[in-house]
Amino acid sequence: MTAPKVLLVAATKAESAHLPTDLPLVLTGIGKTEAAVATTEAIAALRPDLVINVGTAGALRPGLTGLFLPSVVLNHDYSADAIRALGHEAVDEIDLPGGDGTVLATGDLFVTDPAVRDAIAARAHLVDMEGFAVARACQRADVPCRLVKIVSDAADDSALEWAAVVDACARLLGHWVREQLTP
Repeated sequence: MTAPKVLLVAATKAESAHLPTDLPLVLTGIGKTEAAVATTEAIAALRPDLVINVGTAGALRPGLTGLFLPSVVLNHDYSADAIRALGHEAVDEIDLPGGDGTVLATGDLFVTDPAVRDAIAARAHLVDMEGFAVARACQRADVPCRLVKIVSDAADDSALEWAAVVDACARLLGHWVREQLTP
């Protein structure tokens, strides 16, 4: 039995700095549009059996630290209800089998405002800027997807300190990938 062909996806070089170098990696850039386009192109070119999106996330609730495997990812800054009211399909939530029960909200908004943070926290535990886009690209291509997110900040002013903590986060992400994919 051959091992599944895994594609690693990360937004930035900093987040991917400690990932295994023997696996294909696509760096998407920051935000939903960049992540969707880069992931779609990589899936079309490489035809993976599994996509693993690794990256940092902001904690929306007190006490959340460490690494998470979201079970659900939401598109938090998308007017799905309005689009549905116009009679069109609007996907704003994706279930991710095998997750740990956490909910990740994805949006193009860099969350530092407490009011915005609280509104998103009513529906999710974590927030990032790429997870939903990667998961949606995988869903459309019928490729299984796993999101692996590590808390880098509290989705507040501490998000501005991301550069100071990203290397430690990347080390833990790299360790998780090696641990999960080493036979």
